[in-house]
Amino acid sequence: MPRLLQRLRDEIRPQMVQEFNYTSVMQVPRLDKVVLNIGMGEALVNARAMEAATGDLTAITGQKPVITRAKKSIAGFKIREGQPIGVSVTLRNNRMYEFMDRLLNSSLPRIRDFQGVPRDSFDGRGNYSLGIREQVIFPEIDYNNIDRIRGLQIAI
Repeated sequence: MPRLLQRLRDEIRPQMVQEFNYTSVMQVPRLDKVVLNIGMGEALVNARAMEAATGDLTAITGQKPVITRAKKSIAGFKIREGQPIGVSVTLRNNRMYEFMDRLLNSSLPRIRDFQGVPRDSFDGRGNYSLGIREQVIFPEIDYNNIDRIRGLQIAI
């Protein structure tokens, strides 16, 4: 069982029940899935960039990403329908909790001048979105083996 899931069950949920006056443990919000996405405009001119981003996301999550393709042609961006424009991974269950544990305890503290995550990144339905400017904050990424610094979006 992942360390974060164990801590959620043993410590955090009972504290939230008391603090927010829930009548049941089932009222406590829970994680459903975590989606990581790397959007790549440069994939149109550099085919190797997609392979590098796929490798980075595989190393970070331990799961093979899916290539996202353009749904529509957009002349302003020089994109045709069906062209690969990014990679994304959806994490659930144990992999999700293990990733969140690594993100909170080892990756976010490695960000230079980290002041915490913004509170206003919640949407109206309780989802949280976080943007990371460089993938090198993750310990799984070797700085010497990357070709370019890429950002990624994390939706929780």
